[in-house]
Amino acid sequence: MHFISEDLENYVANHSQQEPELLVKLNKETHQKILQPRMLSGHFQGRVLSMLSKIIHPKTILEIGTYTGYAALCLAEGLQENGTLDTIDINEELEEIQQKYFDLSPYSNQIKQHIGDAIEIIPTLNKKFDLVFIDADKENYINYFHLIVPLMNKGGIILSDNVLWSGKVLEEVKANDKSTQILLDYNRIINEDERVETVLLPIRDGLTVTRVK
Repeated sequence: MHFISEDLENYVANHSQQEPELLVKLNKETHQKILQPRMLSGHFQGRVLSMLSKIIHPKTILEIGTYTGYAALCLAEGLQENGTLDTIDINEELEEIQQKYFDLSPYSNQIKQHIGDAIEIIPTLNKKFDLVFIDADKENYINYFHLIVPLMNKGGIILSDNVLWSGKVLEEVKANDKSTQILLDYNRIINEDERVETVLLPIRDGLTVTRVK
């Protein structure tokens, strides 16, 4: 679903910083070889993630949902020189392409891949985070949020992707549509939770920026 016209989307992308060449290649390979390439953050959202990370300049980043590694590489652009990025994905079949592009990047020594259930892995990391990006299974968004908030440094930022869910958040929820209902609940919870302050941006499929007080 396009929230603005494709022509306007193209204008926005063409008047934003261009993708680094490595990400152009990753974008292309993802579309050629991987199922559901729409899950890739892509040029414009990727530049948004990069810009936010550069503004925050985090020492520690957590990404929940690696996919092929595009967003991780965008977020890594803002890392402090000795910073780290932990990225978690449950799909081990994507590990090879992730590793390939991480190794080709300047951030290969700063990115740590984890394969498995994020709910189980996150408590084992023994870190406090400056920046977290949630872009995984929607059914666990609320669980991820409540798990992560106590692990955030004061003033830390949580980014949540796909929160407009192709506009389904405005439609009557079907009885079997668990993901949409959870996203509706999630959007309400992060807007009402007194531990944080949130703004929802209509970027691509919806991106919330949540600051931990």
